Amino acid sequence: MSRFLLTRTLDENAAESALRADVLAGLTRPDKWLPPKWFYDGRGSELFEDITRLPEYYPTRAEREILLARAGEIAAASGARTLVELGSGSSEKTRHLIEAMPGLELYVPVDVSESALTGAAETLLAEHPRLRVHALIADFTRPLELPDSPGPRLVVFLGGTIGNLLPAERAEFLRAVRAMLSPGDALLLGTDLVKDEATLVAAYDDAAGVTAEFNKNVLSVMNRELDADFHPADFEHVAVWDTEQEWIEMRLRARTELNVKIRALDLVVPFGAGEEIRTEVSAKFRQERVREELAAAGLELTQWWTDAAGRFALSLATAG
Repeated sequence: MSRFLLTRTLDENAAESALRADVLAGLTRPDKWLPPKWFYDGRGSELFEDITRLPEYYPTRAEREILLARAGEIAAASGARTLVELGSGSSEKTRHLIEAMPGLELYVPVDVSESALTGAAETLLAEHPRLRVHALIADFTRPLELPDSPGPRLVVFLGGTIGNLLPAERAEFLRAVRAMLSPGDALLLGTDLVKDEATLVAAYDDAAGVTAEFNKNVLSVMNRELDADFHPADFEHVAVWDTEQEWIEMRLRARTELNVKIRALDLVVPFGAGEEIRTEVSAKFRQERVREELAAAGLELTQWWTDAAGRFALSLATAG
């Protein structure tokens, strides 16, 4: 029996249709916005990898620190025979968990990128001769049906990506995760924590300008995929901390008044000088807020780990 299985639950044209719908909905509003998932074409993914190595960008290092220190505890607490990772990408961080799980039988990575899934699977299968991998090409923000798998199962959602979802979206997402879980299953969730404004803003507006290039990459995506005529130099990268909402917003601010044609949508988008597109929200959390949001979805926070500096947290939650 093959140790690797790849299942596509996402229509091959789904990404194109979703991009069209998001751009049409987001850029025809008075308060323009785009979802952050459109950063991540090939170039955007490369830029994000560069961001994770910047001195200002602490979340990746902080989360890895926790995983290296606590993987054994996480494995023991979950007792998982199946590991499900939402938004798995290269599965690099997950390796620390897999190595600490002697009873693990099946890894289920979920991602929209087939190349990322197959590349990660090839490496993991070579490293772990007893492991099986059932990869799912799927969008984790949509309803998801997991393959039959041995329990207990541990669903992991790392990187603080949950902060990119607005509160109502987070609630819906957590309810959907709860629906996946059977008695004895658990969720391991990564959350970036509230801290001083200077540290937060610097993480999203680095001195080398890599995050600015990453932010502007969404304009290149629209140019290529929707035959638009955005000029990245016409826009300025902006990162601001919203004290009330406790989240970072990334924006693109038009330097001058201009009109942008998006030919595939037969659309002209006017911008006033200084007008902005919100391209990302990245919420930061406190432990009590995480506990409350999990509880609202029917999940009970049972374990809480942070890095030594208290910048980032991994929490383990079980079905309540």
